[in-house]
Amino acid sequence: MIPVGSLTNAAAILAGGVVGLLLHGKFPERVRTIVFQALGLCVAVIGLQMALKMSEPLVVIFSLILGAVAGELVDIETRLEHLGDRVKALARSKNTLFTDGFVTASLIYCVGSMAILGSFDEGLRGDPTILLTKAMLDGFASVALASTYGAGVLFSCVPVFCYQYGLTLVAGAFQGFFTEALMAQITAVGGLLILGIGINLFGVVKIKISNLLPSLVAAVVLSLVFL
Repeated sequence: MIPVGSLTNAAAILAGGVVGLLLHGKFPERVRTIVFQALGLCVAVIGLQMALKMSEPLVVIFSLILGAVAGELVDIETRLEHLGDRVKALARSKNTLFTDGFVTASLIYCVGSMAILGSFDEGLRGDPTILLTKAMLDGFASVALASTYGAGVLFSCVPVFCYQYGLTLVAGAFQGFFTEALMAQITAVGGLLILGIGINLFGVVKIKISNLLPSLVAAVVLSLVFL
């Protein structure tokens, strides 16, 4: 099956990133700042809406705690930063924000209900509508991100495609496994991670969102055990 949704999403990130690079330096710093703050507000609200869909708060809480411990022990944040540095070296970029752009954009585009549900929908029903909608949103976000972080944002299309296409393949292979209750808990945990990304965009505090990613796996395990 051709992953129409994931391919379109990756292309939208590239296109938006190119536009952002062309606009880089042409806007006053105060304009870029307010755009990022606006993006942070939108991301935070989306994350909050997703988080409120939780049906079992204790499962979500323990998922985050277990995921945080596992992620911190493995130190996913540092590993992602090293990956970004390697990509930066391969691209021969001198932009000091390259790695930040690669990691931040990858997290924003990968962690969320649209990425998960959209990939599953395409895998289970062959319908890429959700991912196509996400592609439009990600394309606009890439303009703002690339105008500030630079070329690292463009390279985020690779992990985004691999992640979403991987979920699509998993969904197709395990139809009937992902129940409505399970998806509600995954969505809630993902929403809290997105809320954290929104807070990071404000620049007030730095939350290691990467080290919380195992919470999504913990949510699946705990949901299967207790729901």
